[in-house]
Amino acid sequence: MGFLAGKRAFIVGVATDRSIAWGIAQAMHREGAELAFSYVNDKMKERVEPLAHSIGSSLVMPLDVTVDAQIDAAFERIKDQWGGIDIVVHAVAFAPREALTGTFLEATSREGFRIAHDVSSYSLTALAQRAAPLMSGRNGALLTLSYLGAVRSIPGYNVMGLAKASLEANVRFLAADLGPRGIRVNGISAGPIKTLAAAGIPGFRKMLGRVAEIAPMRRNVTPEDVGNAAAFLCSDLAAGITGEILYVDGGFSTVGMNFPVEGEG
Repeated sequence: MGFLAGKRAFIVGVATDRSIAWGIAQAMHREGAELAFSYVNDKMKERVEPLAHSIGSSLVMPLDVTVDAQIDAAFERIKDQWGGIDIVVHAVAFAPREALTGTFLEATSREGFRIAHDVSSYSLTALAQRAAPLMSGRNGALLTLSYLGAVRSIPGYNVMGLAKASLEANVRFLAADLGPRGIRVNGISAGPIKTLAAAGIPGFRKMLGRVAEIAPMRRNVTPEDVGNAAAFLCSDLAAGITGEILYVDGGFSTVGMNFPVEGEG
């Protein structure tokens, strides 16, 4: 029996079978969780539904996190189908392409700033507001995905870095509010992974190479690495952990300087 047996989880943000969110879904499924999924539009529906069905999930619904009525409808459907919920995984982030092109100063507009923060940060609060009543008495857990750009400047990451910083603060404030209700809120700051979302970041291939060269593990992390950590954080094994950002990046974020080891390179 897996350590998530009997848990019900809503995964928001699967795009393809290479998504970090899909790695999380696979790990949670392996550990016994029952899963529900969302898709943002009809194009994504064609991708998400077959993935959900491949692991026995039939609860798949539309959800654009910028539309409150869709968020309400999604959680009403979960309430009708399940009655309650144990886990929500927020794997949603977006900034307009032009906001990620050029320098931060040149590329950041008021509208691009607003969109990045609305989709990437506020949406976690919006999901938590609807999820909390359905987690009553269930030792609930919310999980989101961040990145090192929240606390360090990263070339080309631009306004997404600010949005992720907001998201990490969101985790702490939600954890403080929801802790007395037995609900934990955490984030994972994953190393760069080749996903559909990452394709919009200029110089991403260089980033992958640089991280693999410098990280203590001398490799990039995988969706499976993140999925396993996420399954743990959302399980009762992590009952004493909330308000935290867990780095799953092969140790890259811990390195201040390194020199080539003899025989490397």
